[in-house]
Amino acid sequence: MMDTYASVLSRRSQRWSQLLQETPLVEKNLTVKRFVRKGVPNEHRARIWMAASGALEKLESNNGYYQSLLAAEHDTKLKESIHTDMHRTFPDNILFKTKAESCLQQALYNVLVAYGHHNKDVGYCQGMNFIAGYLMIITKDEEQSFWLLDALVGRVLPDYYSPAMLGLKTDQEVLGELVRTKAPAVGQLMDQYPGIWTLVVSRWFICLYIDILPIETVLRMWDCLFYEGSKVLFRVALTLVIHHQSEILRARSLPDVCECFKQITQGAFTLDCHTFMQKIFIEPGRLSKTTINKLREKYRKNIIQEESQQP
Repeated sequence: MMDTYASVLSRRSQRWSQLLQETPLVEKNLTVKRFVRKGVPNEHRARIWMAASGALEKLESNNGYYQSLLAAEHDTKLKESIHTDMHRTFPDNILFKTKAESCLQQALYNVLVAYGHHNKDVGYCQGMNFIAGYLMIITKDEEQSFWLLDALVGRVLPDYYSPAMLGLKTDQEVLGELVRTKAPAVGQLMDQYPGIWTLVVSRWFICLYIDILPIETVLRMWDCLFYEGSKVLFRVALTLVIHHQSEILRARSLPDVCECFKQITQGAFTLDCHTFMQKIFIEPGRLSKTTINKLREKYRKNIIQEESQQP
């Protein structure tokens, strides 16, 4: 697979270099959207993510802000929470080994502490260390990683990481509704187990598929996430479910379902990132932002109402 994919990468790289020479400013148009869906070469990723997400604009209009956050006095609880997770962040990755020459651990710590002070409503939440870690691997730059994290947590995925995690809870229910529409038999099976979506997909969404899907597949998905927004998360989840309907429907108990959802993220289907990314825009069919927003509004209200009635 990698032999074939290497030639795809080489072709994409040449086309991207040509596109960026012709139009150095990354605009949102059909050509760029098509290019992003086919994959952004690693050497251009930071630039495309920064431009597409609005992070570049924020960085340029807030000169010195990141440094001022680092220079401020840091909350003890926040520092302790982040320190606890440091050694758990990609322990097998050479870039995060403390003995490595260019260890990214301190830079990652800085990004998370700065973000905790920048967004006090969120502070630090488990899962953010992996996301910021991926951003550091791609950008190799603290300030860029900080503003990309801000784009994700503040705009692309609002309320995923707030203490109540209302956005995350809402999106799990939205996915359940979409499955009922697009794969009714699976929807019917899942309805037998209340709260099942939290069990099987909360980690998919909160970690943006890190350590769930192969690394190159995650990066390809993030290309589209930064460019097209959070509906890409639903496309990935729906494709995994639709493509593996027969396996899921064989489940006879709650543990069976959970195990099946673990298995469907592994193997040749998700490893072949190029084909997988083509599938996510075909298999789930039409999925508009309007549909997702309406469903979000409906389930958000339901969750708020249910939680307000709890003793």
